[in-house]
Amino acid sequence: MANGLWSLYHLTSVLAANLLRCGFRMTWPLKLYLQVEQLDQQSDCTRRSLSLRIAESAIRRSAQMATRMSLLPFQSTHENIIRYQMYRQLAVTLADLEWNDHVRALSISGSGPLTKMACAHADVVDADYPEHNMLDLQFEDESFDLVVSDQVLEHLEGDPFKAVSESFRVLKPGGIAVHATVFMYQIHGYPSDFWRFTPDSLSLLCREFSEIITVNGWGNRYVPILNWLGLIDGFSVPRSAWHPYSFVSRYNEWRYPVVTWIVARK
Repeated sequence: MANGLWSLYHLTSVLAANLLRCGFRMTWPLKLYLQVEQLDQQSDCTRRSLSLRIAESAIRRSAQMATRMSLLPFQSTHENIIRYQMYRQLAVTLADLEWNDHVRALSISGSGPLTKMACAHADVVDADYPEHNMLDLQFEDESFDLVVSDQVLEHLEGDPFKAVSESFRVLKPGGIAVHATVFMYQIHGYPSDFWRFTPDSLSLLCREFSEIITVNGWGNRYVPILNWLGLIDGFSVPRSAWHPYSFVSRYNEWRYPVVTWIVARK
């Protein structure tokens, strides 16, 4: 925890230093000044609401600009902080699996990268929404060696137990299911957002399977703060162990999972 607090302090220092050095040469402070000038023309209630929004906007823009500058000297991993640690841990687990020469895999709704991570030589069948729905997969029983859904379960407009049961149905005996989803993450569309899952809930969803190979989660209390600041989308984890952004990508508090995942065998 002490290391986490020190890294958060360092990140705050970097934000402040970069803001003082170059922030006020940008165009957005002028827009901010014009917004403040408009406050005099509003009612007290509206003025307080606008003041809060202006302050939030200033904080976010300052944090985004300073963080981008602090990341410039470092080579990027080109990986988003939300999936960075999850993919690293899944890569270790999936590398231990043994596959036949001919593997037929089902990638559900854009889960291709994780499917290839699970088995690089797999013959992948894409089942993308809305042509395909995980709640009612139009495939024969026991027709796949591998089924993967990456950030799909939370968007199901229906019973997630039915969806996981469908993945179980289309798997061959001994086949592998990989399901990755979110828990402590903001509401997002594509096209709608209905569910959140802890590691325990994923285990419950996969109760039909004969073996839970791994079930886990990654996250910490700093990630929602970065999300609020707008420091998730468009930012990549740097190849620098000491950088605060890199620290947050590795630091895990099991009580605060942002993403969760399970690998199960039929």
